[in-house]
Amino acid sequence: MQNQAELAEQFDRCRSHLRAVAFRMLGSADEAEDAVQEAWLRASRVDGTAIVNVTGWLTTIVGRVCLDMLRTRARRREELTDLADLERLVARDATDPEAEAVLADSVGLALLVVIDALGPAERIAFVLHDLFAVPFDEIAEVVDRSPVAAKKLASRARRRVHGTTTIPAADLDRQRKVVEAFLAASRAGDLGALLAVLDPDVVRRADPGALREGAATEAHGARTVAEETLTNTGRARFARPALVDGAVGIVVAPRGRLLFALRVVVVGERIAAIEVVAAPDRLRQLQLAVLDLASP
Repeated sequence: MQNQAELAEQFDRCRSHLRAVAFRMLGSADEAEDAVQEAWLRASRVDGTAIVNVTGWLTTIVGRVCLDMLRTRARRREELTDLADLERLVARDATDPEAEAVLADSVGLALLVVIDALGPAERIAFVLHDLFAVPFDEIAEVVDRSPVAAKKLASRARRRVHGTTTIPAADLDRQRKVVEAFLAASRAGDLGALLAVLDPDVVRRADPGALREGAATEAHGARTVAEETLTNTGRARFARPALVDGAVGIVVAPRGRLLFALRVVVVGERIAAIEVVAAPDRLRQLQLAVLDLASP
């Protein structure tokens, strides 16, 4: 790297890559763009004449910026008092919800949810190493740890992302198909398809924060649950299958920010019970993992 103009040119060539790195770390297109801009400000103040791998160097700078932002976010979330606070935060974090939803889907909404549950340093180590193949000696500089400690951070994060289940693979696949059929019917507003996938005696239980005003915390019967589900087609757009406490469940997460998790009990080819977890303290206690990566 010879001069500032050449650095700026290299940065522009790397911008898409850096934005992709930041989005996977932060789960927000707006925050990712802010992180990339801050990375440029930091990079432009450094003498880059001795830098050989400019892309790697810029990636580590973005990593440091994202780590700072994640730590600030963690402190901010500790101050949230209820689900309404989090919903307002989610709405505020994106100026273009449709565009951000597309980005979230391109990464994998469930993956964003699981990564979001990691601690800041774990998240940085996992994303940089497992998703972008950054060496641990470079990650160590970002998280201010030794390379061995950085490797342990990524390994611990990987175990949480992959999750574990005691369910045989065939049962896991069967349950997933039932849950996916339920979600497809929910998004389509198809009452008949919902009735077909719900057990006649299905029970729905929910935390009050997940319900519309006046709704009962417990509902019984396929028609009652199906008709209630039809009032939530907007939420269904942000719902994806995931591993919830070791079994097939559902996460509802606009732009990767978890609002609800559903424990689902599948008996045969139908859903026999649904529990909607919405209270922030209960959500934090759940073991969430990406279903595609679940390990036996």
